[in-house]
Amino acid sequence: MQIAIVVYPDFTALDFIGPYEILRQLPDAEVRFVWKETGPVRADSGVLLIGATHTFDETSEPDVVLVPGGPGTAPAARDEAVLGWLREVSPRASWTTSVCSGSVVLAAAGLLDGKRATSHWIALPALRAFGVTAVADERIVREGTVVTAAGVSAGLDLALWLTGEIAGEAKAKAVQLLVEYDPQPPFDSGHMSKASVATKASATAMMTGDIVKSPDVLTAGARMAWDRAVAKVTEGVGV
Repeated sequence: MQIAIVVYPDFTALDFIGPYEILRQLPDAEVRFVWKETGPVRADSGVLLIGATHTFDETSEPDVVLVPGGPGTAPAARDEAVLGWLREVSPRASWTTSVCSGSVVLAAAGLLDGKRATSHWIALPALRAFGVTAVADERIVREGTVVTAAGVSAGLDLALWLTGEIAGEAKAKAVQLLVEYDPQPPFDSGHMSKASVATKASATAMMTGDIVKSPDVLTAGARMAWDRAVAKVTEGVGV
């Protein structure tokens, strides 16, 4: 079973490192980190590097596709090499999945048209801009063979759920024990419905700060928003 994890500059590492540790336990799993070219790809921290092991051209028929999120989502969502590859392989893949704002990339590729999907809370408006029914209160949203997960840590839930679907509940439970995934957080502010106003403001400021640090990411985000606005106007006048 070939599992293709898309890595692009300014990804958030936990979005796919957690799922990778779980999905690699699947029978006959072959995990590929895919990008336009092989070699190191920088995470949003600016420090961590992940090696892309295969190119898009070398990965034409994956069984599972996973797109992570991160500050680099907007550039990835405007990159025709990424979008074209997703459009090509998704119809043949058993599962097309995303974690966090990776769902915005799926939306940009047209894979969420007319569907429900979730994402990181800060990316839900971007999903709506693509005409997707954005879901804020579900950790995993399945629409046929397309499955989206909420922000960052939700990738672990997605991977365990997917393991159950592919290899059965017994296997998934064994993997859960193997990685000792038994969440008992010291604080209860992991969802917008639970966080205080101050916590929400602080988290938003932290995320905005990460985006502002990268002018390219900020520009790509503005251009993506502009593209969607123009598309809506065009659709409205029937051009």
